[in-house]
Amino acid sequence: MIQFEGVTKIYRVGRKEVRALDGVDLTIDDGELVAIIGPSGAGKSTLMHILGCLDVPTSGRYLLDGIDVSRLSGNRLAKIRSRKIGFVFQLSNLRSFNLVSRTSAVRNVELPLIYAGVRDRRNPALLLEQVGLGERQKHMPNELSGCQQQRVAIARALINDPAILLADEPTGDLDEASGAEILTLLGGLSGASRTVVIITHNEDVARCAKRVVRMHDGRIVSDQTQPNGSAISV
Repeated sequence: MIQFEGVTKIYRVGRKEVRALDGVDLTIDDGELVAIIGPSGAGKSTLMHILGCLDVPTSGRYLLDGIDVSRLSGNRLAKIRSRKIGFVFQLSNLRSFNLVSRTSAVRNVELPLIYAGVRDRRNPALLLEQVGLGERQKHMPNELSGCQQQRVAIARALINDPAILLADEPTGDLDEASGAEILTLLGGLSGASRTVVIITHNEDVARCAKRVVRMHDGRIVSDQTQPNGSAISV
């Protein structure tokens, strides 16, 4: 499904060039659960942005289902994002997983359909039940715990039935037990019809994945399969 061929991303800051990605080759098959791990500045966020069609490479190719999306227009990339890719973001002091604060859980899940002008594609209430929040559909985000808010964000990411689910530090700022719940949920969402990619700097989080790709200075330095991956222990 996903193939990077010599992907390089260069940012220019004044007269200085910063190579956020430096000739990355990477293939991720359908249904894999993959953790991409590295310290701050390793290039993992840039890789995620390109993988999620939020950005394009400076050079190299990104093939998605055999189609080179590296040079597509912004409108075509937006269509791919809306149809194929779901995003799960990290909690921060400034945002609660990008949920709309004055909107109920079920309406938050439904928002991508509303923005895309799509109706009746998937039932947001059923998705909330799938992530264990069937009884909290009418609750506002401030009436939910951090773990519950993240579950709403995951349900929202699934509303368009994406083939790829990208989770950016999905357990950040959650306590240990809540983090384990979220990783278990994400692990259960990977399979024949959905690929899950977790971006993290946390070794404990990476242990949940069946495959771990390590990055440093914009390059992949190791790519290993873990026999005990998806055995949650955080």
